[in-house]
Amino acid sequence: MKILNVSDIHSDHKNLMEYLKHNPADLIIITGDITQFGPAELGVEILNDICTFNIPVLVIPGNCDPEDIYGKIDNSRAINVHGRSQVINGIGICGFGGSNPTPFNTPLEFEEVQLYEGVSKAMEGVSHEQITILLTHAPPYGTKTDTLPSGEHAGSTSIRKIIEEYQPTLNLCGHIHESRGIDQIGKTLTANPGDLSSGYGCLIYIEDPEDPDSIKIEIIKL
Repeated sequence: MKILNVSDIHSDHKNLMEYLKHNPADLIIITGDITQFGPAELGVEILNDICTFNIPVLVIPGNCDPEDIYGKIDNSRAINVHGRSQVINGIGICGFGGSNPTPFNTPLEFEEVQLYEGVSKAMEGVSHEQITILLTHAPPYGTKTDTLPSGEHAGSTSIRKIIEEYQPTLNLCGHIHESRGIDQIGKTLTANPGDLSSGYGCLIYIEDPEDPDSIKIEIIKL
């Protein structure tokens, strides 16, 4: 199974559309910031454009998406996994969008306790699967995926705690554009593809849905 993960589209999906014309995938995962502060209707248009390739699209919102985007995503052709779970080809996928509080007071921020409760509930829906993928917009705190240019860590302590407790096979995140990369927390691989608006994405290859060791990940320039 070949999965393409992108994040931080910020209303510019031209790179992705061009890439998909020549590079098929089995599943597309979008880990937030579909728009640059809305409107939600634009997010739906972008998602429906991406869905024209007839590849399943799973999505969570980011902190720069408007609060009313939840219901709008449900009206698109994409699958909204914010606070929800799905099983696709034997792989358990769940998600929780938005971010922990930022200095910028963006539209879709949650207190750490809300993140912990929401992510934990989502994880419970897939905990019985051999391979589990946790989608978050905010990266886990204290990793290569949440480091600002200053060296400070800006990720979520709650998401890190959930990862330590549940040990999903893979965590796909975004949010911190400058911190694209791959890291590990216990048995969990965490990957931040960087921002699609700058042309970055992540490819995940899963050879065997019953073997977590069969996963391979690479950051790519689309």
